[in-house]
Amino acid sequence: MSIAPSTTTDEAPQAAAPTPVPSRWAPLRPLVLRLHFYAGVLVAPFLLVAAVTGFLYAGSFQAEKIAYRDEMTVSAVGDSKLPISEQVAAARKAHPEGTVSAVRPSPADDATTRVMLSGVEGVDPTHTLAVFVDPYTGKVEGALEQYGSSGALPLRTWISELHRNLHLGETGRLYSEFAASWLWVIAGGGIVLWFSRRRALRKVRGTSGRRRTLGLHGSVGVWAAAGFFFLSATGLTWSTYAGANIDELRTSLGQSTPSVSAAAGDHSGHGASASAGDAEHGVGLDKVLAAARAEGLGDPVEIVPPADESSTYVVRQVQRSWPEKQDSVAVDPTSGEVTDTLRFADYPLLAKLTRWGIDLHTGVLFGLVNQVALMLLALSLVLLIVWGYRMWWQRGRGSAFGRPIRRGAWQQVPPQILVPGVVVVAVLGYFVPLLGIPLAGFIVADVILGEIAHRREEKSAAV
Repeated sequence: MSIAPSTTTDEAPQAAAPTPVPSRWAPLRPLVLRLHFYAGVLVAPFLLVAAVTGFLYAGSFQAEKIAYRDEMTVSAVGDSKLPISEQVAAARKAHPEGTVSAVRPSPADDATTRVMLSGVEGVDPTHTLAVFVDPYTGKVEGALEQYGSSGALPLRTWISELHRNLHLGETGRLYSEFAASWLWVIAGGGIVLWFSRRRALRKVRGTSGRRRTLGLHGSVGVWAAAGFFFLSATGLTWSTYAGANIDELRTSLGQSTPSVSAAAGDHSGHGASASAGDAEHGVGLDKVLAAARAEGLGDPVEIVPPADESSTYVVRQVQRSWPEKQDSVAVDPTSGEVTDTLRFADYPLLAKLTRWGIDLHTGVLFGLVNQVALMLLALSLVLLIVWGYRMWWQRGRGSAFGRPIRRGAWQQVPPQILVPGVVVVAVLGYFVPLLGIPLAGFIVADVILGEIAHRREEKSAAV
């Protein structure tokens, strides 16, 4: 009697794996791909310029220290520094032109004092002439044109203007705002596309051709994306149009940057007047600086003389590296008493975040480490742009550039996702006009070109 062999569980036929259910967000991928492709192709030249000039600017801080070492440092450290009034007098003797707009006492043992003169012939009206004085001997070590609250000297100023506006003035600023407006969009689209790909298709090792280029582009882009979002957001805070909207929003929320009150009443006839161009008003610079020191304002500081007879001296800390020193006081020129005090700790939260964001963006918050990180971020953006254009080329046939992404992707998006998305884009476009206006123009042009192509196809089919 034979016994039929039993069938074990391992030998039983396996049920077919269920077909994966596509995510409701899956229809968005073709739309994001089309946006990422065209935005990358059209905006990349502006981003490339911003990346290269940003790389140069990050390196300009160290280059400035080398190029202007003779002016910025003393030849020998002495036993004691001269009163600040004597140092300013020495600067005025060598450069009697213009008026004293600010004084930055030597912040370190080997650093010179800067006396800033405004209204000097041959100097840009928005700049000052910085006269460098040895605080131990009163010797004038030189004079250089200076710009901005960070005290940028000619080399860094030139690179800064190149990065900000390509030396084209206010009109040129639109290039950098355009780049900042789109950088976060392109980076965000790249993240969506990268993580929506199957894990096996993301690897770089063992691949070649377009797939390898895509792997490099995606991998570096994902790692650098957080930095791109940061650069985009902070770059927009002081842009022309988006920056104005951000300022209005901060003001409406009571989060604007405060300033110390410099009003002190009318001091005419009470010893507050001074000769034209002099920094000495009333009690003078030495007592004013001593009053600020008594309030805890350590180096580096900047002393701003009274603007008129009804104004005070303003002494403010100017350290933008971590920890930031941004306290300021107003000092009455007739009595030498502090009339108002503003502590950085009392700034509104958004004002603090804006200050930290700008200083991190410009490379001063964490010094050399900050600058190296910015240079690496700029280099990664250059590589991403090169790889992006290479992928476009590799999509082509022979020597022709690549095929564009097909139209009609938006038609695949469900209304419950498309409609809110359009509303969000419209709001963003309003507050960031150099994102909204080009995007609207692209959509209009794309619709027109699509209609033209459709009619040509109909005519060809009719023939």
